[in-house]
Amino acid sequence: MLPTELENLVRDIIAQKCERQNIELKCAGRGTPEKLYDTLSSFSNQAGGGIILFGIDEKNNFEITGVYDAQDLQAKVAAQALQMEPVVRPVFTVAEMNGRTVVSAEISECDIFDKPCFYKGAGRIRGSYVRVGEADMPMTEYEVYSYEVFRRKIQDELRTVERADMEAFDQNALAEYFIRLRKMKPNLSRQPDEKILQLQGIVDKGKPTVAGIMLFGEYPQAFFPQLSVTAVVVDGTEIGEPGENGERFIDNQRMEGTISQMLEETLTFIRRNIRTATIVDKEGNRTDRTEYPMLAVREIVLNALIHRDYSIHTDHSPVRVILYRDRLEVENPGGLYGRITVDELGKMAADTRNPFIAGALEVMLGTENRFSGIPTIMHEMKKAGLPPAVFESKRGVFKVTLYNGYHSENNIMATEEPLPGPVQKLLEYCRVPRSRNEIADHMGIGTPSYVVKKYVRPLLETGVLRMTIPDAPKSKNQKYVIAKETIHK
Repeated sequence: MLPTELENLVRDIIAQKCERQNIELKCAGRGTPEKLYDTLSSFSNQAGGGIILFGIDEKNNFEITGVYDAQDLQAKVAAQALQMEPVVRPVFTVAEMNGRTVVSAEISECDIFDKPCFYKGAGRIRGSYVRVGEADMPMTEYEVYSYEVFRRKIQDELRTVERADMEAFDQNALAEYFIRLRKMKPNLSRQPDEKILQLQGIVDKGKPTVAGIMLFGEYPQAFFPQLSVTAVVVDGTEIGEPGENGERFIDNQRMEGTISQMLEETLTFIRRNIRTATIVDKEGNRTDRTEYPMLAVREIVLNALIHRDYSIHTDHSPVRVILYRDRLEVENPGGLYGRITVDELGKMAADTRNPFIAGALEVMLGTENRFSGIPTIMHEMKKAGLPPAVFESKRGVFKVTLYNGYHSENNIMATEEPLPGPVQKLLEYCRVPRSRNEIADHMGIGTPSYVVKKYVRPLLETGVLRMTIPDAPKSKNQKYVIAKETIHK
């Protein structure tokens, strides 16, 4: 960055009095911090990288203290960066502010095939870090493994199930699969059945694979008890919030069976527990509209079952479905796989974690397997007049949240004029508490302080937004959430 950009960044940090997901502050008034390995690792592993700012004392009200020696600091930070694998190459910028010298070190995100970046002195498992909010946290063994899977092209769906044999398959399901396969793939159908099962990843050297058992097993949970779907209905907006009679859950169920069976049972559970409105048009025609568009719900549940992680690290983790009063959450083990990021979902083709499971379901269920699932979800939510789906990928878990407009039905304030697009976007996003940095990222604005001044503060003043820590407006943990919903007459 240019020195003027560094100066503006420092002013912004001082005004906000907090670090960020991509900003780490170091005082460096008396010398170079001795152990920067955790931050060098976490920023290198993080989408977009990060910046280490030297010369600001976070513990002393974010005062500009300056660095002891800019030249020596850069040399010693570069020396620590050489201890990383792959080697980190910081880009330094120096600026003078209030008679003091501040230095920034920009750390680029390393290539997906080189992740995780780690400190060689500690090794890959103990020396790999991930950024969580403003902290550098050690990666779990599973998080390290998730990078290994992509780099080394490990296919966990093809690991054999040692306790199973060919008798574990539902022969009727296999017969139906062969009928459909021969219609869709005539060239493959010329091969013997045994070879087809091998080529399609259903068996390996005569032993059923995880993919085979989950697709065609008579009872897959005999081998993997937790490879299932758990679903609950909560009479509130948070887990632990009891219903009118003190019950924790209104309904709960565990779905077992093959992937196809779990999909249908889960959709039945959701239909049973969501509201349906009957719409009568001007011509007297009646149509039913569910609380959530079921086509979008089906895509979300199907994606969770297809793209979840089937490694030994997640054998004990089911897909989770939670129906709250205001939203539906579907969560599966295994964050986003490969090169795609949350922001790129629906805009580009993604790497597929389980291509054999996806391919078999294309034959069995007619799923398109053309990366159209996310665009379908987005389109269906928009068509239903509901807020956009929220996609999150954090520490080995992928979650999709659909909001049902509950707040709009229980509004407090109304307005005659349509809200500006950015304001409406902010309000939809703040249905759950969000930090100023999260809001700025969501709105695509690079300066959080501008977002607070332009959008957040006026909404606080009118009572539409509220602070989660009202007694400490400048707290680095401050978040903003809807206090009352604005609608249009």
